[in-house]
This record gives sequence, structure tokens and C-alpha cells, in this order.
Amino acid sequence: MKIYNCLLIILFTFGYLEKVVSYHSPRPYETIINFGDSLSDTGNLLASGAILFPVIGNLPYGETFFKRATGRCSDGRLIIDFIAEAYGLPYLPPYLALTKDQNINHGVNFAVAGATALDEKFFIEAGLQKFLWTNDSLNVQLGWFKKLKPSLCTTKQDCDSYFKRSLILVGEIGGNDYNYAAIAGNITQLQAATPHVIKAIIMAIDELIAEGARELLVPGNFPIGCSALYLTLFISRNKQDYDENGCLKAFNGYSETHNKELKLALEALRRKHPHVRIMYADYYAAAKRFFQAPRQYGFTSGALRACCGGGGPFNFNMSASCGHKGSKACENPSTHANWDGIHLTEAAYRYIAKALIDGPFSYPPLKPPLATRKSSTLTSFQYRYMDNAVYSKFQ
Repeated sequence: MKIYNCLLIILFTFGYLEKVVSYHSPRPYETIINFGDSLSDTGNLLASGAILFPVIGNLPYGETFFKRATGRCSDGRLIIDFIAEAYGLPYLPPYLALTKDQNINHGVNFAVAGATALDEKFFIEAGLQKFLWTNDSLNVQLGWFKKLKPSLCTTKQDCDSYFKRSLILVGEIGGNDYNYAAIAGNITQLQAATPHVIKAIIMAIDELIAEGARELLVPGNFPIGCSALYLTLFISRNKQDYDENGCLKAFNGYSETHNKELKLALEALRRKHPHVRIMYADYYAAAKRFFQAPRQYGFTSGALRACCGGGGPFNFNMSASCGHKGSKACENPSTHANWDGIHLTEAAYRYIAKALIDGPFSYPPLKPPLATRKSSTLTSFQYRYMDNAVYSKFQ
């Protein structure tokens, strides 16, 4: 009888906890703040005038979901949009388009299409300035954040509370530092830029932590050797230059080097700031799946050929890129992983976002959205175990 009563108490207790947590738990994140480039820009370049890339203000950009151009470099939503959706938050408003009375309680986006990790001075000295879409580098975006911060929180207590429930994304950033060098045909500069890019990213994270950041997600670089841009610019007759998926080995090697160095730098940063949760988002591995088995993800038109472009083996043409005269968008972007030769489709971004949130491509893992939290006791145990196990694997 005593055992029976104990079981009833246990069942009642855990059943009660599950009910309370499932229906009344607050969101794991109340705010998202984002820094980066065109992979996550929700309208900043467009708001700045988009002088060198005006086509993002017109269809077919935005045609799939928004049914209009929003300044996003895709046919629809981006990874940052899907992350916001997963945590029940609104899409991030672009900083440069904010109005005085706009609600920014749930976050702001500082990312700018074409942005670099390194400042303009680096590209001037390298003779690459004419290729820049924008001068709004990571450091400039950080300046915007510091300027806006008093509108987000004021006192230390207020800011501690604010950042405790905030997810801050730093990137992807650095891809354009390599892209500009590649477009200029300066491969030596591309290789030499990596340590400088990594240093700039780490310095920005350090500053954000000093400003109060406690949860940061830092994405690595995509496999650029699978990009229609690189496949077109550096097309080769030598089969040995390509891997089994048709991607350029050498350029994927540059991405792998960047990601390896970034992970090492993040590990050192974790030791320096043990009270801060610094997560690495493996964009490379999450996207590589599309090139290995495109049909498994619904990309029946393949993963290497762009949906929107001006022809050629990979439907990418620098003189007739997506949105320009001579280009044309495919009828169904969801059958393509690549949108315009540089950026991915909404369908591809959806899979990547899901892979980051559900695992295993962010580590330590992101906090699970409310829908996946079953009970306080069980989730807490599982979450801590998974966090430590995955984290220790990559130390």
C-alpha cells in the first residue's frame, strides 16, 4: 500500500511538472540580435540604397514567401527568419529601416548584404575596394548596436535580464572577404585573409560579451566550392579538381580551413569567458548534405545549378546575374538548393535552420523551442547531458 501511494505521488508530481512546463514555460529566447552579410540581411542593404546590387529590391527576389522583394537575397525566407519562427518571435526588422516608434523588444537585424568581417581599409590596401557592395563591415554593425543599446536596456540589472534571454548571431560573416578576392582572381589574397577574418570575428564577439551578451551562435562558412559562382569562375577541365559531388576541392578546402580556425578560436574564447554560452553553427556540414544527396531533400533540379540566372553550365553569368536583363528564374525554386549562384533558396535555408535547431549542427546545441520541451525534470537532464556530451566531443 505504501509503495502504491508513493507511485501515485511520483506520477502526480511529474505529471504536474509536465503540464506546467508544457503550457506555461516562457520562451527560451525573447530576443534575437543578428550581425552578418547577405545570408541574413532582412533589408539593410536595400534601405541603404543598394547602389551596387539594386536588383534585390525587385522580383524575382522574395517571390516565394513574401510575394515581393524585401531586401533578402533569396526567393523567400532566410535561416534567421526560420530561427525566429521556431522560437515564436517576429522577423527581425533591419536596423537601417527602423522608425522612431517601432517595437524592437524582440530584436534587431544589423546584417548587411555584401558586408565583410574586415574593414574597408583592408580592401583598399589589397586593391579590392571596387568590388565591395557596402562599407558596412562587422565593426560598423557593432557600432550600430552600441548606439542602439540604450533603447534596449539601460541599467546593469536591466541589461543582465535582457541579455539573459537574448540569442545573438554573429554571422555568417567572412564569406564576402573571400568572395571579393575570388571575383578579382586574387587567390593569394583569398588564402592570406583567413587569420585576419577570424581575428575580426573573435574581437567582435569579445566586444559583444563586454556589452552583456550571454548566448551567442557563430556560424562557419558554407562549402564555397559547391557555389555556382565559384564553379563558373574557376571551371576546370581537370577532373581531379572536383570531388565526387562536382564541387571544387580547393575552394571547399578554404572553407574548411576557415571553419577549423574559427572553431579553435571559439574554444579559446569559451575558456576566457566560462560564464558565456558560445555555440558554433556548422553551416558547412548542414549544406554539404544537399550536394551529396540533393533528391533526398527535394532538390530534383540539383544543388549546383542556380534557379535564377543568365545561363551557362550552372546558370550563373556575371553579366546577366539574377534580376538583371538576360536572366530568368526557374518555375519552382523549391526544386533547387541554389537561388542566384551565390545565395540559397528558401527551401535550402529551411533545412539548414531545422538542422541547427533540432541538431546536430550547432554545438553546444541551441535551446530547444517550446514545442519540443516535454517536462521540466526530463528536459533539464537531457539538455544538460546533450550539451556537455556534444560540447566535449569538439573540445
